[in-house]
Parts: sequence; structure tokens; C-alpha cells
Amino acid sequence: MPQTLDFWRTVMQSKPGSQEGTPFGPDALVYKVAGKMFGLIGIGDRFILNLKCDPQDALILREAFTAVTPGYHMNKQHWNTVDLTAGLDPDLISEWIDDSYQLVVRSLPKKQQAQLLSPTQPETRDE
Repeated sequence: MPQTLDFWRTVMQSKPGSQEGTPFGPDALVYKVAGKMFGLIGIGDRFILNLKCDPQDALILREAFTAVTPGYHMNKQHWNTVDLTAGLDPDLISEWIDDSYQLVVRSLPKKQQAQLLSPTQPETRDE
């Protein structure tokens, strides 16, 4: 599966309520949900992905993967940068995107959370 810009844009835009913008200029595609950033794709000198991360998890990922570093131009405690040219498994990166998105959604008021999550995560019932 090729890891192209279009591929990663599709992944980021697939999150409920995701909005893409370029507030930092054309070399940085910013993804927000309810006005809060959960990711950034850098397409300038480096093809990177910045993702929000739990501080403990951020450290663990940085130790486990050389392609994961402290957030480039971000709060290094809460953000990681993933080198999208390093050949990491796209499914793994997609999980990190999900985690980043969920971290931001969980910080929203309960009503907003319900509006965002109910259509994509229906309750499962034992039958």
C-alpha cells in the first residue's frame, strides 16, 4: 500500500468532524475536530505527520521507533512527529492517528463527543 500524500489525507479526513486547513501555510496540512488540532501533515522539506499523544505513550513510541521523534514545532511533551518516509506499517500509523483523534475528542464536552462518535461507533448489544 503506497503511503502517498493522498493516502494520508484520506485517512485524516475520514475521522468524523475532521476539517483540513492550512493556517501555517501551504506546506502544512492541519487537521482539526471541533476546532482542536489532532494532526498535521508536513509536505515541505520533510514528509512527516505530527500527532497528539499521551505524554507517557509519546516517550514509549520514541524509544521503540527511530522514525518517531518529539513533535516538530510542537509541544514536545504532547506531540510526536512520524517520518512518513521511514517505511513504518501504515496500519500502525493509522492506529496512532486514531489515538490522536480520540485524545482530542475525549477533551470535548460530552454532548460534542456523542455527536461525533455515535454515527461511527454504534453500541454493540449482546443478542
